Amino acid sequence: MIQDVIRGLIYFVVLVLIQVLFLNHIHFLRMVTPFLYVYFLLKLPYDISRNYMLLIAFFTGLVVDAFTNTPGMHAAACTLAVFCREPMIRFWVGKDLPDGVYPSYRSFGFGNFFKYTLSFVLIHHTALFLIESFSLFDPLFLSLRILGSSAMTILLILAVEAFNVESQQSEDKR
Repeated sequence: MIQDVIRGLIYFVVLVLIQVLFLNHIHFLRMVTPFLYVYFLLKLPYDISRNYMLLIAFFTGLVVDAFTNTPGMHAAACTLAVFCREPMIRFWVGKDLPDGVYPSYRSFGFGNFFKYTLSFVLIHHTALFLIESFSLFDPLFLSLRILGSSAMTILLILAVEAFNVESQQSEDKR
């Protein structure tokens, strides 16, 4: 239990620092920015209470907002994505998950984890960029930003998840 909390805090600190120090300065073609910090929200345990999960998501978004000078945008997008998280997991993976399961390649299978990640990131990015633009003035540019940033974020998440799976497998062999 304590190890899970410490692991979660380390994930939180590392991912938020990577986001605010490096990834927020990437603007590929002036529209694609990866948001790797959502990986922290993806990896929350399945059986955590919904209220606690929403509070964690709001706090995570608020911390990113504080560092990026975006008042409440990330907090709202994270809260919405986490609100939709449990129904997404039930839809893609099924209802028969044991307690204490962390979403991963190993527990969900690659296809289900990919679909879960894709839907979570699309909800987060759509909410974030709609709040940011606050209009549908240029829907093509908005769609390109959502799809491009989502693709870049998903690629980073899958790379980090593959690294985590490899490190867990090497620990299991010991």
